[in-house]
Amino acid sequence: MHDYVLSCCTTVDTNKEWAEEYDIAYVPFHFELGGKTYLDDFWSAMSPEQMYQRMLAGEDSRTSQVSVGEYTEHFRKFLAEGKDVLHITLSSGISGTYNSAMLAAKDLAEEFPDRKLIVLDSFSASSGYGLLMALLAEQRDMGKSIEEAAAFAEEIRLCVHHWFFTSDLTFFIKGGRVTKTAGFVGQLLNICPLLNVDYQGKLIPREKIRTKKKVIQRTVEKMKTFAEGGTDYDGLCYISQSACEGDAFMVRDQVEEAFPKLKGKVRVFPIGPTIGCHTGPGTVALFFVGDKKVD
Repeated sequence: MHDYVLSCCTTVDTNKEWAEEYDIAYVPFHFELGGKTYLDDFWSAMSPEQMYQRMLAGEDSRTSQVSVGEYTEHFRKFLAEGKDVLHITLSSGISGTYNSAMLAAKDLAEEFPDRKLIVLDSFSASSGYGLLMALLAEQRDMGKSIEEAAAFAEEIRLCVHHWFFTSDLTFFIKGGRVTKTAGFVGQLLNICPLLNVDYQGKLIPREKIRTKKKVIQRTVEKMKTFAEGGTDYDGLCYISQSACEGDAFMVRDQVEEAFPKLKGKVRVFPIGPTIGCHTGPGTVALFFVGDKKVD
């Protein structure tokens, strides 16, 4: 039994088994599809295939973050049990959820003056956010205090690299991340954009690469360039994917061949409903610990 609770949102894009394995509490985001609202609770509401089929059929999709009230309820149940809480949020570069969590923490400070409730911005998203939480769980299990774990999070969060590509620009165009003209040309020329999450936790297009084969190779090259220790990297590696498991497995296989000292096998997770509503199908993301991001 730990003397503080590690907490995150379901936008860590892992699964319930992972949360149980690492003993991490979570609070769900929400997504709307075809006018009906669902909990983003690790795909408990529907399968990824069902959601993407409905999106491709033209049903509108949108997402909403955890409200201040939901955060308050989530935190209160632990504080009332006499436990402190370290909650890490989805990147403020893509969501306002950090502000909501901070407001909830401020409201609860007077109610529980003897408890510690620390809220931090992950500057991460999807399974990169999940990888960060796994690293924090390891620190907790090593006996680190809540303050020490929080300090570690602030130090390591800019070292969690996110490199991802998409082979289907449909929903990047719809969401305004790619212009219609650029999207049309990109699809015509079979361009797969390579993006990453920068030091502010924002999604940044980095390269335009023709063909899926080449973008997969380039993604793995980015890990060779930035991973801690290069190809001697011996840390965790996660991959997330949206309805393109085969592409994710190709990335996984190349990573495992190039990095023989990995801490366990590469773990592949489905991108969750919240992130998936924005990416649509065809996105693969690679996450690892490396050099501190400066741009």
